[in-house]
Amino acid sequence: MRAVVQRVTSASVAAEGTLLGETGEGLCVLAGVQTGDTEADVSWMADKLAKLRILDDPQGRPNLNLAEKGGSLLLVSQFTLLADARTGRRPSYTAAARPEAAEPLFNLLAEKCRAAGIRCVTGKFGTHMSVSLVNDGPFTILLDSRKTF
Repeated sequence: MRAVVQRVTSASVAAEGTLLGETGEGLCVLAGVQTGDTEADVSWMADKLAKLRILDDPQGRPNLNLAEKGGSLLLVSQFTLLADARTGRRPSYTAAARPEAAEPLFNLLAEKCRAAGIRCVTGKFGTHMSVSLVNDGPFTILLDSRKTF
């Protein structure tokens, strides 16, 4: 599972002209489910998102997680994070899990984040969405449950 995590002062997602969710200070996370991802990948990602200390403390240092800051999470499914554009001009998406496998894992990620005490709003899986955000910092981190550096 891959994610682009952005620290935000506000974020929202809409689909088909309808506002689906919005958040104030916290994180906007674009998450992609990879072929072969399991509940272990989801658990790793949920734990990382819940405990990632990138929100500012009273001294202005990125030292707090979502719960400590009282922040919330906007979680949006994005299969294009698994694109392979190393060759040619058209990216390949073969690494992205098929929707019937990806959707339950994406939903489980949202559930696990909520179970960790995080206010979590989501987009609508499988639809064209408009995501708006104000990146705070800017502060952006890439996470991959399979990558060991």
